[in-house]
Amino acid sequence: MPFRIRPLGQILLSLPLMIVMAFGTSARAQDVFAGGWTLKPEMSNLRFQSVKKDTVVESSSFATLSGSIGADGAARVSVLLDSVDTKVDLRNVRMRFLFFETFRFPEATITTRIDPALLADLAQVRRKQVPVTYTLDLHGVSKTFETQVIATLLTDDLVSIASDAPISIAVADFDLAAGLTKLEEAASVKILPSATISFDWTFARNAGGVAPVPAAPAPAAVALETSGDFDAEACKGRFDILSRTGNIYFTSGSARLEDKSAPLLDALADIVSRCPGMVVEVGGHTDSVGSDDLNLRLSDARAASVTQYLFGKGLRPDALVSRGYGETTPIADNATSEGRWKNRRISFQ
Repeated sequence: MPFRIRPLGQILLSLPLMIVMAFGTSARAQDVFAGGWTLKPEMSNLRFQSVKKDTVVESSSFATLSGSIGADGAARVSVLLDSVDTKVDLRNVRMRFLFFETFRFPEATITTRIDPALLADLAQVRRKQVPVTYTLDLHGVSKTFETQVIATLLTDDLVSIASDAPISIAVADFDLAAGLTKLEEAASVKILPSATISFDWTFARNAGGVAPVPAAPAPAAVALETSGDFDAEACKGRFDILSRTGNIYFTSGSARLEDKSAPLLDALADIVSRCPGMVVEVGGHTDSVGSDDLNLRLSDARAASVTQYLFGKGLRPDALVSRGYGETTPIADNATSEGRWKNRRISFQ
């Protein structure tokens, strides 16, 4: 009987969705984690709710989750951010490129550790509220929070760990404020600078103490976008979004690309390759500082530099053309430093 109680508790633990209460645990309590537990993504969900125009609530989710809890009680859940699902294709693309910047930060992780003693009676009570402390790593920032989760013993080998109440996350806490501004500008809408998160995760006890080998996720579960080539509307929408990222960098006053531009440009090359028959113009733009002639030559050289990089990824010779516009097409006020930064850009159309 005590043996069955422990595994259940362990499963709970596996719910490690967030729990951190690592005290010195006894050898008996540690048995709860024996063999480890594995997240069952097909029985799990992670959703977030955002608010635009002050009152319009939108619910989105992630299609690809993975997680486990080890014999020592350490738990980890990973979220593939490219699998964000807003139910609208170009909105998904905006979330990936403008907000989460998945080409730089492909996943978010939640880690925790829990005292097995907190779940020792789960087999009897079947459902229990548990206080947890968890660490969220998102967009290059790591922060620790506390919350309450509901652990429900579904069977001897399955446990559900769910949020007791929506969890509020502020974009400023994870250096996402600039991304939110880009979203607002791209969609021409005001969005509240926070979101609420809810989840319901199911963990299964590893048979024989061995974690199952996960099957490769279906493409739809990974990217939630059309496989193969895009249609013209999807291509044009993506090029407009990529023009808003601001993640192409040059050495000051020159056309030499900085290495940190590579992740975005590599993603761009993939999109161009999936738009057959379409010619993409790579446009270079500057602010108004300096002479007109110098700015025109610099913008032309920078556009050519980007084009050369993309051709190096194997794109067809007629897929790209480059053109420099100098300071003639500003999108912001050159009187401010923020405006000048926005005007120094590479566009795709």
